[in-house]
Amino acid sequence: MLTERLEFVPERDAEVFAAAPAAPAVFLLRGKDSQAEPYVSKTANLRRRLQRLLGLVEERTRKLNLRDRIRSIEYSSTGSEFESGFLLYRILREAFPKTYGNRMRFRFAPLVKLHLENEYPRASITTRLGRLKSRNLFYGPFQSRAAAETFMNDSLDFFKMRRCVDDLHPDPKFPGCIYSEMKMCLAPCFKGCTDQEYSGEVNRVQAYFDSGGESLVREFSAQRDAASANLQFEEAAAIHVRLEKLKPTINQFPEIVRRLDRFSALIVQPGHVIDSVTFFRVDGGKISGPAPFSIQAVEHAKSQSMESRVQAVLDSFQPAKPRPALEIMEHLALLKRWYYRGHRTGEIFLADDKGVFPMRRIVRGIGRVLRGEGPEEIGETRSHHGGTETQRET
Repeated sequence: MLTERLEFVPERDAEVFAAAPAAPAVFLLRGKDSQAEPYVSKTANLRRRLQRLLGLVEERTRKLNLRDRIRSIEYSSTGSEFESGFLLYRILREAFPKTYGNRMRFRFAPLVKLHLENEYPRASITTRLGRLKSRNLFYGPFQSRAAAETFMNDSLDFFKMRRCVDDLHPDPKFPGCIYSEMKMCLAPCFKGCTDQEYSGEVNRVQAYFDSGGESLVREFSAQRDAASANLQFEEAAAIHVRLEKLKPTINQFPEIVRRLDRFSALIVQPGHVIDSVTFFRVDGGKISGPAPFSIQAVEHAKSQSMESRVQAVLDSFQPAKPRPALEIMEHLALLKRWYYRGHRTGEIFLADDKGVFPMRRIVRGIGRVLRGEGPEEIGETRSHHGGTETQRET
């Protein structure tokens, strides 16, 4: 994983320091004893960091100094904080298989879980994936548990799926709960509906989460138009009010939140080589990469369009191998840490439900990342999860 290696001899430290780039990198220091734990870290300036760790010992200082212990330096240059963080994670996972999680200080991403294996499905918030081959569905990543709970609860107000967490054993004598009394639940607990009716409501909830809310917008719009066509203006007005109440809830749906088994994205980061960017691909929450992408001069790019070159790199990523649930949770934690930070470097582009990427947006995004500009401000789109081009070009 680390591509460069330097032998460290204290008497020739100046040569070693000169050979190390004064640029961002992830590095590993090894001592004489091959069984001893290595020192692994990332830095914004490798040369300066090595001088501090391996330089002459200063008198009366408590700074860590490894000059007399280290015999080799392994490193890889990186172009962004995201690349450094992902590479550091991979190195730590290999070097410290039992403690790397604590070293990375993971905070797992909150997800909305749709419990489809339950006889009477419900939704909940979790940070754990559990069995990957189950029928349960997961939607995320959200920034925080509070944000996920707010979105889920506000969304479920438009449906009549149960909110209780117990495994139900329907009994007509059961008194129900406040949600059934308020007609906000079909009340399967006391056979207030048939199993088919409850299953249909669950399907509506799943379609809502799958489409980022668009399925319910279409449903309400169709009902409103039908009521207007039948001259039922009061009913049309009531449906319109519900539609207006739905919009703020949908606006809580971050662009990055997707059904996890359909999550497909391209992350574009600055490259450490001049006139290049770096690609990372995300499939089902699993991150793969980096893959360098050079920006060719115009005279060298006439035979192949930028879109086709981007697609070629996307196709070159190896199909994601099955990963343990814990590893996917770790990848989602890294993705959440980058995406939701106040100011992030690089851009992310999500594929639609058919796996098609918005190529025009990606090409423009590559130019912005190369120039060090911020992400584009997305105008009104045709569909939240459609992956379509924006109606307003930027």
